[in-house]
Amino acid sequence: MKRILFLLFIISQISSFAQTTISGKVIDAKNKPVTGANVYLDGTYDGDTTNNKGEFSFKTEEKGTQTLVISFVSFEPFVKMDDVSKLSNLKVKLREDVNTLDAVTINAGTFRAGDKAKVTVLKPLDIVTTASAVGDVLGALQTLPGTSAAAEDGRLFVRGGNAEETQIFIDGMRVFTPYSPSPNNTPTRGRYSPFLFKGITFSTGGYSAEYGQALSGVLDLTTIDKPDQEKTDISLMTVGVGVGNTQIWGNNSLSINTSYINLQPYTELFPDRNTWLSPFQSASGEAVYRHSFKDDSMLKVYCAFSYTDLDVIQDDINFIDGFRFGLRNRNLYINSSYKNKFGNNWKIETGMSFTNDNSTVKIIDDEINNNENSAHFKVNLRKQFSSRFRVAIGSEYFITKFNENYTPINSQSFDYGFDNKLFASFAETDLFFSKNLATKIGLRAEHSSFSNEFTLSPRASLSYKSSKNSQFSLAYGQFYQNPSNNYLKFNQDFKAENASHLIANFQHTKKNQIFRIEAYYKGYNDLVKYDTDMPNFNSNFSNDGTAYAKGIDVFWRQNGKIKNTDYWISYSYLDTERDYRNYTTTATPNFASTHNFSFVAKHWVEDWKSQLGITYNFASGRTYTNPNEQGFLNNKTAPYHSVSLNWAYLIDQQKILYFSVNNALGRKNVFGYNYKNTPDMNGNFDRQAIVPNADTFFFVGFFWTISDDKKSNQLDNL
Repeated sequence: MKRILFLLFIISQISSFAQTTISGKVIDAKNKPVTGANVYLDGTYDGDTTNNKGEFSFKTEEKGTQTLVISFVSFEPFVKMDDVSKLSNLKVKLREDVNTLDAVTINAGTFRAGDKAKVTVLKPLDIVTTASAVGDVLGALQTLPGTSAAAEDGRLFVRGGNAEETQIFIDGMRVFTPYSPSPNNTPTRGRYSPFLFKGITFSTGGYSAEYGQALSGVLDLTTIDKPDQEKTDISLMTVGVGVGNTQIWGNNSLSINTSYINLQPYTELFPDRNTWLSPFQSASGEAVYRHSFKDDSMLKVYCAFSYTDLDVIQDDINFIDGFRFGLRNRNLYINSSYKNKFGNNWKIETGMSFTNDNSTVKIIDDEINNNENSAHFKVNLRKQFSSRFRVAIGSEYFITKFNENYTPINSQSFDYGFDNKLFASFAETDLFFSKNLATKIGLRAEHSSFSNEFTLSPRASLSYKSSKNSQFSLAYGQFYQNPSNNYLKFNQDFKAENASHLIANFQHTKKNQIFRIEAYYKGYNDLVKYDTDMPNFNSNFSNDGTAYAKGIDVFWRQNGKIKNTDYWISYSYLDTERDYRNYTTTATPNFASTHNFSFVAKHWVEDWKSQLGITYNFASGRTYTNPNEQGFLNNKTAPYHSVSLNWAYLIDQQKILYFSVNNALGRKNVFGYNYKNTPDMNGNFDRQAIVPNADTFFFVGFFWTISDDKKSNQLDNL
């Protein structure tokens, strides 16, 4: 028995001599101990957990080179390969994980919406539940700070820039003609249905080097990758009908939306200030095809077609019989995109878009026919070298061919237009110094064929997270954009217009709550000027125009503090002046308001099975020129006020009755004045107020969803 015990003792001593002790201490960036970190040899069961002093110690029988791994939530894993004999008395400092939800985001000038956005200011749902938007992407965005309320126009006017300075993209590909045509004093709408999009990135300045040809803003819409089920949506509305359907088979899916709008029944019930020779009508259709490959890559093809027709006589102080405006527009847009991962953490995103837009416009008895063919090709490569260092490089190519024919009454016709090709390359890097400090640095180069001009656009952003819920950001960028088609069709002897942005941002977020304030300065150079009332062949053009815009944007949103209520408040202060186009002096342009304010609220009433909504929009007066007084743009209109209401009633789980009214109080808003071309006998010019074609707009719709789960409805789309 003694021999056996002695033998066991000898074996235990030999075993202990064969083991190696691995030990050390784990601390964070502030030299504080990390408690509860997992420490182990990769591929073995040997390991330990750090104590309250950050210390660990365990024994192993492994020999030679081994891999020690130390991991803890919110920190990057620590990995060390070495001989086990050297893995003792270690002092390990863990680095913060920059990919955590509470890490800093680079956000100066940018609002994001979608499932992948760490901080969401506006959700895709908000596009169609905002009372004043009437289901239009642009209408919802006009409740955000940085936009001006040009309600008679409907397009996006961003931080003192005109509407042509904001470009729109779908899945990263350019949309060349994003707005539906409309007569004077009738707000346009975006051509594309919000139902097919899952995310929105709206930049009011300081945006990525990936985007060019935009002096003021960029709106990028992202289509849905994969629908969750097959369904059919039917819409019966006071202005028309709509049908949508989604089919899924294997790795493929197809979503289609179609609609027909005719305002004749509506205008007969609620006459406006126009005399309609042919009522406004439009037919449109959209389709998105998606295919997912086995390697998680994805191909998407998006196609949209629309046709618009109208003929109207509008009251005008300078035309006894009124001003006649007729329009037929046909628009085709095709977009394809492909995404894939390859190699060692490389990702490729490539695509193309094509637009054909044809319009026939009748002004009094003159006729103008124009046709635009434009294409965009793009490839973007991204590489994540580590969680702290990412690089993107890419190139894109734009082609535009524009032709116009002008036929005055009883006269010969004139043909004119232009061709342009633009090549651009960009490079950008994201650097995360810690989860509290990050920067984005980029450079964009462009060359345009009509001017043979080469431009360089540096971009830079810096963000610092000052506390758990707060961060500061700075951004600077240089931006170039070719002159408008309205100028290029008469003259191509131009340089690119340019603007520089400087932005300072503070953001505070908590659960269901966000506060954001941003100050900015924009300086413009090389803007187009001409010396006639309207640009034409006889105009003397130059790039001598300049401008500036500066201001402060404030945004506050809260959801749930008031039971079943979601609301947000936006305010913008804008100081801007321009000397461009045919301006005789530097002045505040007539599309800009010094103060803009929006309040949006939505409340769910369980007992009524209803969602109630309200939107209030305010804008201070806008400039106009009164020829009876000295000066240019020398007067201002009265402030703009509008209250809009909506009500969505859930008849049953899949049927909804929807009501909305814009400018419910019937406020008589004035956007400016038209003056008589000639003075009266006393030397005074009579005037006519520029007002909406209708003070209020009523909408009633019935929406029915037929889906696999028998639960889905269009409440999220209303």
